[in-house]
Amino acid sequence: MEALIIAGGKGTRLAEYTTEIPKPMIQLCGKPVLEHQIEVLKKNGITDITITVGHLKEAVMDYFKDGRDFGVKIKYLEEEKPLGTCGVFYLLNGAVKRTVFVVLGDVIFDMDISRFYKFHKKSGAQISLVVHPNTHPYDSDIIDCDDKGKVKKIFSKKGDRPQYLFNRVNAGAYLIEPEVFDGFQGPEKRDLEKDLISSHIVRGEVYAYQTTEYLKDMGTMDRLQETEKHIKTGLVSKMSLFSKQKCVFLDRDGTINKLKGLIYSPDQIELEENAGKALHQLNDNGYLCIIITNQPVIARNLCDFDTLDEIQKKLETLLGQEHAFVNDTFICPHHPDKGYPEERPEYKIKCTCRKPEIGMVQQAVEKHNIDLSRSFFVGDTTTDILTGSRAGLRTILLKTGEAGNDRKYEVEPDQVCENLLQAVNWILTQ
Repeated sequence: MEALIIAGGKGTRLAEYTTEIPKPMIQLCGKPVLEHQIEVLKKNGITDITITVGHLKEAVMDYFKDGRDFGVKIKYLEEEKPLGTCGVFYLLNGAVKRTVFVVLGDVIFDMDISRFYKFHKKSGAQISLVVHPNTHPYDSDIIDCDDKGKVKKIFSKKGDRPQYLFNRVNAGAYLIEPEVFDGFQGPEKRDLEKDLISSHIVRGEVYAYQTTEYLKDMGTMDRLQETEKHIKTGLVSKMSLFSKQKCVFLDRDGTINKLKGLIYSPDQIELEENAGKALHQLNDNGYLCIIITNQPVIARNLCDFDTLDEIQKKLETLLGQEHAFVNDTFICPHHPDKGYPEERPEYKIKCTCRKPEIGMVQQAVEKHNIDLSRSFFVGDTTTDILTGSRAGLRTILLKTGEAGNDRKYEVEPDQVCENLLQAVNWILTQ
């Protein structure tokens, strides 16, 4: 691969800095944002880098020169006038021979790009974009995709969109195949998302890669301060999938949302008190938050998978309104008991995913490089506690939901807490 950093914008939201230097040259922890990006690219073995420059371009070019002092090779695409986020791509027509990792110049990130590349190639995509949950999905563009990752639509933060959506936000990093650049014929102001990506979505050529890794734009004062804090604490590098991750596995019903019997409609979803606050604390302290839930409503034919998606969308939307998110969700649709006339026989089976089996935990460990020795399982039933114990996790039983009164198994949790917030506060002291 080679890399392209889009760094030509004016950065009007950080005007107090960008009247003298371009936004990607703002220093965080003693280094320009661009230098942080180049270090991550180099760590991933990507040393051929092109940087698009425009506003105050001399500051970038004088600092990095040809890249030799930073262990990379740097070329520049110079805008004579502002051309948006991808208008300058016409200068790459015929010049690109390899897949290009493209990143916006205001994104602080650290990630294992090889995982992204494997997804991109397996999907057969022309363009793949990184998506992740964030703490403000209500004012972010949301990516709608199918279960294979094929992007169906981008819901703009400024346009009409459904009330509930998965918290999948465009993170500002992409993989683009060479032939995409050949479609640019001359200098014209264009937007990467609205003009380029949208046209390829129509052709079914765009896929979304969801990751738990750290990617955050530092384009506002609040985010500038937040990203600097996260660099100082090491959170940015620790979230990279080059490293083992710490995780809190969470039951859903009775733990995050209130227990209302079998949940088969979005109308039944209501967050437990302070659940959003609890998850926000985990998000801010570098813990993955992964839901592990049995949902026999499928096997019992109380709802279908589309409705299950709508339930999850509402949950993620409500958490987003509380500035919190879950990183992933694993659902078992099976149920072993047969003999009901309305049931779906294909899901009435014994499986390795239904708790207290640990199949879903094992899938999460494989996908997200999780260190079980630094991780926890939180739930409201003895089934949850047995699942966590079998997986080698420290376990916490909540007094919300069933509060352990299912009494299916003779197990002892490592800790008992009144609610999810108390559990999280205990976890953060360990």
